[in-house]
Amino acid sequence: MSGHSKWHTIKHKKGATDAKRGKVFTRIIKELTVAARHGGGDPSMNPRLRTVVADAKASNMPRENIERAIRRGTGEEPGVMYEELIYEGYGPGGVALMIESLTDNKNRTVGEIRHMLGKHNGNLGAENSVAWMFHRKGQVLVEKDKIDEEKLLTAALEAGAEDVSESGAVWEVITAPETFEVVRDAIKSLGVELASAEVAMVPQNLVKVEGREAQQLLKLMEAIEDHDDVQHLWANCDIDEKEIEASLA
Repeated sequence: MSGHSKWHTIKHKKGATDAKRGKVFTRIIKELTVAARHGGGDPSMNPRLRTVVADAKASNMPRENIERAIRRGTGEEPGVMYEELIYEGYGPGGVALMIESLTDNKNRTVGEIRHMLGKHNGNLGAENSVAWMFHRKGQVLVEKDKIDEEKLLTAALEAGAEDVSESGAVWEVITAPETFEVVRDAIKSLGVELASAEVAMVPQNLVKVEGREAQQLLKLMEAIEDHDDVQHLWANCDIDEKEIEASLA
């Protein structure tokens, strides 16, 4: 499992994201709007929207907020139009970064992301400079102490998961994007809380980062994720959990 996934899992366990609920809601509202604009406002007919609605409910977003964002996407209410952009670059230690954003001003966003990367010993890359290092996959993370291994394996594989592997304190379930919802729901039906569930850019190979470079990278990742226009960040780093916990202390 990549370092950024470990990082999210540990943050989730520590409750470190609670203070950023406003940021989470803003991200989800943007995704709801864009998903509805591209695929229509009916979740039953729009898989992307259905996934984002599930995320919104899991984050305890009020129903009226969800419905308002969808109406903005379908044009039933006025609202800002966002453009989807993916930036590619490198962080400390040569770690590859994929940064997904929704912005109403791409010149502002690219300038700010370039500045953040440079400030933390990274750099912005050209299109397709690192994308080839990642595969788009469904990814579900479950803390090992919250589920029986045999039950998870059976439910995930019967639902169509491609792989279930152990990574530190969590189980990582990988699926094709098309079967992500089915696998996620099969695991949730076991009554377990998920540490993370998303269609992600999963790295094919990992780059080990330690010490000063690891702390620099974690600071960079935190800064990128705090940016208002950034929706998702993926990295092909391998960082020890002790390093991550130290950065969140």
